[in-house]
Amino acid sequence: MKKTVFVFSSLIVALLVLFKFSKYSYVSGDVSLEIVIAVIAIVFFIIGVYINKRTLQKEKLSSISIDYKKIEQLGISKREYEVLVQISDGLSNKEIADKLFVSESTIKTHVSSLLVKLDAKRRTQAIQKAKALQIIAI
Repeated sequence: MKKTVFVFSSLIVALLVLFKFSKYSYVSGDVSLEIVIAVIAIVFFIIGVYINKRTLQKEKLSSISIDYKKIEQLGISKREYEVLVQISDGLSNKEIADKLFVSESTIKTHVSSLLVKLDAKRRTQAIQKAKALQIIAI
């Protein structure tokens, strides 16, 4: 977190320096307005590409391999696993039922079964345990 704050604060300072320098250059008559705007646009483009590249790199690193043997050992069925993935996406029982074309009571049954198999008391605790066991993607 500290690193992120430092990076963005240094980015803001660098942009402020760039704006002040461009203002000074424009006022002194050394550079035309079009060149100043072009330089600022190029800097923002490079920063955007850099941030996008870092974000994509983090997504690749965060994708873990799912331990299917662990799913089998816990006795989680395919449908229960589908429900677990939907829960990890933050969907409610009603939304999961609509998405999987089953009744809400069926989803409640699957959720109850998942809580027992993962030894969890709440949905959030089940997701935490599933991530720790590497049975769902982070």
